[in-house]
Amino acid sequence: MSPAGTKDGRTERGRQTRERIADALLALLDEGMTEFPADRVAEYAGVSRRSVFHHFADMAQLVDTAITRRLEQLAAQIRPLSTEGPREARVAALVEQRSRILEWITPARLAMIRMDNPSERIRQVTADAFRDARERLEAVLAEELERLPARQRRDLADGLDAVTTWGAWHHWRSTGLDAEQARHAMEATVLNLLAAADPPGGRAPALRDDSA
Repeated sequence: MSPAGTKDGRTERGRQTRERIADALLALLDEGMTEFPADRVAEYAGVSRRSVFHHFADMAQLVDTAITRRLEQLAAQIRPLSTEGPREARVAALVEQRSRILEWITPARLAMIRMDNPSERIRQVTADAFRDARERLEAVLAEELERLPARQRRDLADGLDAVTTWGAWHHWRSTGLDAEQARHAMEATVLNLLAAADPPGGRAPALRDDSA
């Protein structure tokens, strides 16, 4: 093998080892651990303790890398949702996907709360995830949102966004609701917010609104 090929091989093996170590920490996180001894992470990853600190400057850097990896895995959990059809069906599909993802991401979100200084990469990935979630919600519920005046549309979108993101989910789960009960609470809240914005006498056809 040429020197360049040897170097490329080492680089790839190093990348794979880094990912294995980060995934080991995520596995511990998913099991409910809040502390991550290097020896335990190394055991889960199938590497030596020395290898952990060869690839990461310290445990804080490892935690940062692992959380970033988990946030980046969100994309694989998201599937396209219908923007047409009965309201109840669109809301049910949206809430099913959101509740499943929010339950899955909870250990990482709790770890982020405990971090003293999340990296710029974590902050950026988190902001991107929030923005993407808002855009998807507005697309799924465009029929209801687009017929409203601009101010009311923004207010409704803000409320819908608040009750379909992690803060609301964590509140429901941490106050005793199981995952199915929390999903039901989210779905009922979304439907109630939409119903409250309906015109008197029931739903109306979409109206064009060019106001700013």
